[in-house]
Amino acid sequence: MSPNLENQAELQQELLTRLRKIEGQVRGVQKMIAENRSCSDIVIQLAAIKAAVNRVGFSVLACHLASSIEENMSQGKDLTASLDDFMSVFKKFS
Repeated sequence: MSPNLENQAELQQELLTRLRKIEGQVRGVQKMIAENRSCSDIVIQLAAIKAAVNRVGFSVLACHLASSIEENMSQGKDLTASLDDFMSVFKKFS
């Protein structure tokens, strides 16, 4: 069983809400570009989007780590495998 959000409905809803907000922010930036808004205003909005995406990513990473550790502990496995897997996923995110 791979770690997922299946059993964490509250976190799943929170992440979906955040992603919808990010989607709206991206549409806002598209509109800003179409309206020839200043580059500095656009960059500020892009920074906000980047920070929001990072927050979602870190939440998913934390979920992955917790689920992986829980799974390995329940199977009597060494936690080193969980940490190695987490570091691999973390490197892809960062």
